[in-house]
Amino acid sequence: MYYDPIKNVFASVIKKAPYLRVLFYKTIDLMFLRSWYVRRELRIIRKEFGSRSIEIYDAGTGYAQYSYFMAKHLNPCNVLAVDVKREWIEDASIFFNQQNIKHVKFAVEDLTRINYKSHFDLIICVDVMEHIEDDVLVFSNYFNALKPGGYLLINTPSIFGGSDVHDDDEESFIGEHARDGYSHHDLTNKLVPLGFKVHQYKYTYGFWGDKAWRLGIKYPMQLLNFSKLLFLILPLYYLITFPVTFLMMYFDFISNNKIGSGINFIARKP
Repeated sequence: MYYDPIKNVFASVIKKAPYLRVLFYKTIDLMFLRSWYVRRELRIIRKEFGSRSIEIYDAGTGYAQYSYFMAKHLNPCNVLAVDVKREWIEDASIFFNQQNIKHVKFAVEDLTRINYKSHFDLIICVDVMEHIEDDVLVFSNYFNALKPGGYLLINTPSIFGGSDVHDDDEESFIGEHARDGYSHHDLTNKLVPLGFKVHQYKYTYGFWGDKAWRLGIKYPMQLLNFSKLLFLILPLYYLITFPVTFLMMYFDFISNNKIGSGINFIARKP
């Protein structure tokens, strides 16, 4: 299936009013396990820089929910949020201006063509690299863009069931993916030759997280891909299923997963 048509529906709705976008952000933070992991690591990384202001690059910002979080919780900071989708970038820019958030800027950029030099203290890249064919080029661009001592935070599907692929003959559940996912060995072998040092990694969406993803994300998305009219029954669906989904996400969040269908990987530029 393809996520983009469904994501475009959400994008068209949340641009209608600022409160809808804020509500959407809060819903994502609550219902998407990846957001739990990413926000936790962002808070930890921020402490490494002390009280000084830091420069952050939100690579593939999408709805800009992480830029919103960082603007609220990682201060003092300046954020440059970029994406290839011009309409999404323009809508997010309007919203942030309405909210009087001055330290987040937006731009339309292709990550394979950026040319920053030692500019950022932190690059965050959430659910982006699985969409990019020439990932090593982008990783090289990230290395050049980071200041010495800067961090790269990558969140992506893993090869252990990421994109809902479990065998060699299966195809990705997500039609837009260029690859099924990464292992920590894949990321290490691609980042270390560029000069990065591995800081840490954690597999996410283990036994409990995978079940939560299916119940909370995959099955509803399959329904919506079949018919957008099924948006009408989503509130009832989540009213019934979310308490169970939440508990499964929490168990995953506090677990030390040996493998999982997602990976949270942090590298550092020496």
